[in-house]
Amino acid sequence: MTNQADYYSQQYNARASIPDHPYIFTRWLKESMQVRRSQAALFDLAYGEAAAERLDFFPASRSDAPLLVFIHGGWWRSLDKSDFSFVAPAYTRAGFNVALTNYTLAPHASINEIVMQQVHALAWLYRNAERYDFDPKRIVVAGHSAGAHLAAMMMAAHWPVFGADLPADLVKGGILLSGLYDLEPVRHADFVNADLKLTEADIAPLSPALMPQGHPVPFITAYGALESEEFRRQTELIARAWNAGHRADVPLPGLNHLTICDAFADPGHALCQAAVALIREI
Repeated sequence: MTNQADYYSQQYNARASIPDHPYIFTRWLKESMQVRRSQAALFDLAYGEAAAERLDFFPASRSDAPLLVFIHGGWWRSLDKSDFSFVAPAYTRAGFNVALTNYTLAPHASINEIVMQQVHALAWLYRNAERYDFDPKRIVVAGHSAGAHLAAMMMAAHWPVFGADLPADLVKGGILLSGLYDLEPVRHADFVNADLKLTEADIAPLSPALMPQGHPVPFITAYGALESEEFRRQTELIARAWNAGHRADVPLPGLNHLTICDAFADPGHALCQAAVALIREI
C-alpha cells in the first residue's frame, strides 16, 4: 500500500506542486489587510462558544441583500478567515453581504466537529439575518479546497434536524472551488492524515459525493487546469453525484490550486462573474 500512499500524497499536496506558494500566501495576507483597513466590516462575531467559532461580516450597501458565506481551506488544519478578506470586495460591490467563517483547526478538532461548527455558523447567520440586515431566504455558500468540502456538506445538510426553525432549503446555492468530496483517498495521504486521523468509518458520513443533497440547489464548480488529476476527479465526482443542481464547471486555464482564489476575487474573471450570476439568480 506504500505506492497508494505515495500517489495520494503527491496528488493532494498542492503546496508542494506550487513553488511560489509562500509568495501567494503573503500576497493574500497583504491584500486582506488592505481590505480590512478600507472596508466597513464587523470582525470576530461569535457564532459559538469555542475560541475559533468566529466569523467576519462585510455588509452590502443596500438593505435585504443576499448573503455569500465563504469557507476557507487549508486541509482543515491551517489558514484563517482573515487570510481571505481579499475575496469580499468583488461581492460587496456586486451588492451582496459576505460572511467569512472560521473553525477549530485539526488536530484540535475532527473533521466531523469542524462540519458541525459550520452548521452552527450558518444556523447563527440565518437566525441573525434581521440584526445584520440581509435576506435569510438568499444564503449562498462558497468554499475553497477543504472549505469546498465544508460548503458541500452544508448543501447536503438536513437543516430541520439541527433546529425546528431552520428551513430545509436554508442554503440556496453553492460555489465549490477545487474541493474534496470523497475523503477515501485523503485517508491514504499521510502528509495530511497524520493530523486528520480519518478512519474507514469516517468516510461515508463525511463525503458529500456519497450522499444525496438534503435539498437540491443550483451550484457551480471549478478547478484550475494546472491542478492534479485527483482534484479534477473530485470535482467531476460531485458534479455527477448532484447533477440535478449542477449548473456549470467554469474552465480555468493557467490556474493552480491557489490562484483559483484570485480568480474568484477578480470581478473581471469568468469565475467571479459566474458566481455573481448564480447569486443574482437566487
